[in-house]
Amino acid sequence: MNPFGLIVLGIIGLLGVLWFKSQPQNQKGIAFAKLVLVMGILVLVLLSLSGRIHMLGALLALALPFIQRFLPLILRLLPLSRILKGGSSSQRTGSSSQQSGGNRSKVTTALLEMTLDHDTGVMDGLVLQGEMQGRALSDLSESEFIRLLNYCRHQDGDSARLLETYLDKRFGESWRADDTGSTDNASPEGSGELTREEAYEILGISPGATRDEIIQAHRRLMQKMHPDRGGSTWLAARINEAKKCLLS
Repeated sequence: MNPFGLIVLGIIGLLGVLWFKSQPQNQKGIAFAKLVLVMGILVLVLLSLSGRIHMLGALLALALPFIQRFLPLILRLLPLSRILKGGSSSQRTGSSSQQSGGNRSKVTTALLEMTLDHDTGVMDGLVLQGEMQGRALSDLSESEFIRLLNYCRHQDGDSARLLETYLDKRFGESWRADDTGSTDNASPEGSGELTREEAYEILGISPGATRDEIIQAHRRLMQKMHPDRGGSTWLAARINEAKKCLLS
């Protein structure tokens, strides 16, 4: 391969790594997939220009056994189908996505504000009160998560349930090994009553949405957050309450 081409590829790769490191933690999976895709296309272009595209076939033949063995892991680390699905979904929904705030749901409690992206399933949130007020959940360390959870448990039960939902979705069950707090003295979960404005925010639709739009938004969210699919019982209940509030 031409040395100049290698230099250009190296510079682009370095810039790509710097760009990847600057991405938020909850977006690094998508960013890595994009980086790998772009670098792969550049390598193909350089091989074609240098007349050595046949080298790619030889490399693929050697790598085929490893690809077959590690393909499931690669697919999990590179959510390309999710990226493509998100892009095509935004094109199909058009103006309706803009009316619903970009296909995002928002759940607000006394201590937390949580958002859920309908297309990617990514959750993030903001701390509204306490020593971590103004901090994004995606920026907190593991020890800070546990401190915040214990604080929520003693101040507002709804906030604790919402934070547990976020931790389950982001870390699975692994975070519970470090959870030494007790819920014996936790405050009640609250009344659970929703205003119509909160219901619209939870379902991610604009005020004045039709009955069909409310039902479709509810169905879409329940497919992602139903407890049988690894979701949260508490958040699923809030989604059901939002539907009931708007249809009553």
